Amino acid sequence: MNAPTSIDSGSGRAIGAILIDAGRLTPDGAERILRAQRDGGLRFGDAAISLGLLKESDIQFALSRQFDYPFLQPGESTVSDEVIAAYRPFTRQVEELRALRSQLMLRWFDAEAERKTLSIVSPERGEGRSFIAANLAVVFSQLGERTLLIDADMRNPRQHALFSVSNRVGLSETLAGRGGPEAVQRVPALLDLCVLPAGAVPPNPQELLSRPVFSQLLAQLSKDFDVILIDTPAGAEYADAQTIAVRASGALMVARKNVSRASRLRRLADELVTASATLVGSVMNEP
Repeated sequence: MNAPTSIDSGSGRAIGAILIDAGRLTPDGAERILRAQRDGGLRFGDAAISLGLLKESDIQFALSRQFDYPFLQPGESTVSDEVIAAYRPFTRQVEELRALRSQLMLRWFDAEAERKTLSIVSPERGEGRSFIAANLAVVFSQLGERTLLIDADMRNPRQHALFSVSNRVGLSETLAGRGGPEAVQRVPALLDLCVLPAGAVPPNPQELLSRPVFSQLLAQLSKDFDVILIDTPAGAEYADAQTIAVRASGALMVARKNVSRASRLRRLADELVTASATLVGSVMNEP
């Protein structure tokens, strides 16, 4: 990816200034790049790379800041490296996640129709529900959508660990009437992204999710967020996933290549439709 032809691009802050502030470039280095850019008629990024002063990753970093498309550098955040959309936005896998985002924007999410919530489901553990939910949440937030990721897997919660947020108060406390707005936590390193962790593992997750307060909570949160994604437990093991999908109205089915069984996928799909949840689509998660 090349930088604009001038260090003073009109698209935002100057690339050179961004890199100097980030400690990736010295003022003397910036002057050398400008001279080479002028003498050779090069783009700023091409001149910098040819001089050996910057790498392609540095240029991508600067462009992401310049165009308000934030992503993280390894070691600068406690967000897990499993959240690949936060660290490697220019890879093929993340491009496929952005394509999935586009399909969901076209097929499901609609503020006027009040479709803002979507559950992420699959029959078994280990098929990638939490991975897909976390990375989808990031790419939606990178689009500028106010995004909330809810960890409703109160049996094996993971999202608090992936995003390094506190799990002291979460969904379980909120549904039990012992938690409030403080349970929703912003992810400081990523703009427009918040997480509602699962909270303490309760003895009765199915009963908590079946309470009217869960639907009321989703309706309240929909006033503050454009997109709400909900991670769920394994659908073949617990009825939680069906309950969540009905409350969310829609579900995205995750299957893992060479792992998921077609019979289990079909059974869960039939159960969701029977329960009056809309099966929006499916996605293949490749290891």
